[in-house]
Order: sequence, then C-alpha cells, then structure tokens
Amino acid sequence: MLNSILPLLVDGLANAALIFFVAVGLTLVFSVLRILNVAHGSFYSIGAYGAASLGLWLVSVGANPWLSYPALLVSAALVAALFGPTIERLLVRWTYGKGEAIQILVTFGLFLILEDLQRMVFGVQSLYQDTPMTLLGVTMVGGVVYLNYQILLIVLALIVLIGLRLLIKRTRMGRLLAAVVADREVSEAMGINTDRIFMLAFSIGVFLAALGGALATPTTGVAPGLGAETMVLAFAVAAIGGLGQIEGAAIAAVIVATAKVLAVYFVPALDSVAPYLVMLAVLMVRPQGLFGVAETRRV
Repeated sequence: MLNSILPLLVDGLANAALIFFVAVGLTLVFSVLRILNVAHGSFYSIGAYGAASLGLWLVSVGANPWLSYPALLVSAALVAALFGPTIERLLVRWTYGKGEAIQILVTFGLFLILEDLQRMVFGVQSLYQDTPMTLLGVTMVGGVVYLNYQILLIVLALIVLIGLRLLIKRTRMGRLLAAVVADREVSEAMGINTDRIFMLAFSIGVFLAALGGALATPTTGVAPGLGAETMVLAFAVAAIGGLGQIEGAAIAAVIVATAKVLAVYFVPALDSVAPYLVMLAVLMVRPQGLFGVAETRRV
C-alpha cells in the first residue's frame, strides 16, 4: 500500500512545485498591478528554452556538468531582466486603470508575439537537456525508484514560498508592496514611487515563471505550445487558490497536481481535464477561490 502511495505523493508534489512557480508569479502580479497577464505562460516557456539552450551549450564546450544548476537560475534571471522592465514600461503600464477586456486583449496580443518570437529564435524542434536530473541520480525506497531531482523541486518550491512571505512581511519592499496594494493613490501621496514598485513586482513575476520553466526542462524538455498549456493550468491554480493569495496558490498547486497525477494513474482519459474539473467544483462553491475574499465594487 505504502509503495503505491509514495510514488503518487512524490510525483504530485514535484508537479505541484513546477505549477506553483508560475501560478504564484501570476497571483503576485495580479495582487499588485491588478492585471491578469495572459502572456505569463510565455515567460515560462522562454525560461525553459533559455535553460535548455544554455545547458546544451555548456555540454558542447565541455564545461563542468555541475554548472548546469546555476545555469537554470541564470537563465531565469536573464529572462526577468530582459523582459520584465521592458514589457512593464512599454506595454503593461499603458493598461493600468483600464477595463479588464483591454488588459486581456493587450496581454493576449503580447502572448501571440512572444510565441512567434520563440519559434523564430529556437525553431519548432523540441529541446531536452537532462544533465541536472541525471547528476542527482535516484533513490530506492522499498523497491520504488525516486528521482532526487524531484525532491529538489519540492524543496525549492518551499524555499520560494517562505522567501516570498518573508519578503512581504519582514522587509521594507514588502511593506511598500502592501501599501500600494491597499491604496495606490494614498501611496503616491506619501511619496512612494508606485511605478518602480509595479516594475519590480512584474519583474519578480516574470522571474518566477521563467524559473519554473527552467526547472521543468530537465524532466520534460521544452517544445512549441508549452506556454499556452502552462498558462491555462496556472490560471486554474490561481482561480482555485484565490487571485492574489500566495499561500492559496501553493495549496491549489498541490490540489491540481494531485488530481492530474491521480488521473494519469487511474483514469488516463481524464488526464487533461482533471485540473479543470477541480477548478469547476471549487468555483461553484466559492467563486472567489478557496482563500480569496469577496470584494465589493463601485458602479
């Protein structure tokens, strides 16, 4: 019994970790900027392409294989530095205060541009670079083989969750973020540079999405269309947990990943729809999500 449960648990938590990186970036951006960024999944796939390309280059030049680990982090940081401030300043900033339809259309247009850009730069062939996964090897427990890389993913997700909570609760930047979320106009009147806060929040969200893509590359590789698939899944997780809720994103990621893994093992035909069935069930009971708070709107 235990031998059948443990693999499900490890697979579910490892998948939840990857989903969490994207979903928490999405919910962070929404909580600060109040914008649903449909292009968020593209940053996941760009991070994956960047990590795979950098890893394959390191292999081709005969570099120390252990450099593949910092390469994952570097690729995500480069994506955030290149796309975060640029897109926020030139495009996303224009949508602040506008209707949700405008925001969705603008970011969807950005998504289409980024998807075509990926095909132009990386082509349509799949990339796979599994050095980080093979280096860590496997662990045998009760006759069941576990990838140590999966354990690493779970640990990294916990570190990111704790780090974000410490950032928000214990740092000056966190207090500034909380102030801007509470009331932008009052924050500006107090001298807070809200434009800078928005740019930083958006860039952190891009970094988290790109990091998720980079960390996923050793286990799944990267291929065209990955961004769209990931974006839909991230929206489901954010909706279940409650938009703007970091802990909600973590718990919802575990729920969604567990549903997906259980479907793969027991009802393969429901593999692709299991997460959305869970989302539908949750939203029918709590439209604001498990940890979301219903808000009144002025009309």
